[in-house]
Amino acid sequence: QVQYSESGGGSVQAGESLRLSCVGSGSDFSTIVMAWYRQAPGKQREWIATITAGGTTHYLSPVKGRFTISRDNAKNTLYLQMNNLKPEDTAVYYCNDLLIAEGSSSDHSWGQGTQVTVSS
Repeated sequence: QVQYSESGGGSVQAGESLRLSCVGSGSDFSTIVMAWYRQAPGKQREWIATITAGGTTHYLSPVKGRFTISRDNAKNTLYLQMNNLKPEDTAVYYCNDLLIAEGSSSDHSWGQGTQVTVSS
């Protein structure tokens, strides 16, 4: 079973930036569609960004223009550069294989995530 480990979160002021990393354990990392998700307190987990094997990206409207998803296949690593952070970005951030994430019915399909806290 492929596992993903998120890191890079922290506490920042509104307008500041963070860069999240996600390291995968699978040998097929370079061939799959990867995605970032987040879960704010009291809310459901939501998709925020996707990157295909070929580098095509898609974003949830509230983060478009502020967040950038990228990948380094040689390092089995996914990144999320978050600029101009806002208090509403406060959440636990997770990465996953898009197909696994969308078909998941168990918390065992997710890692611990990394906490991002943005204060005004």
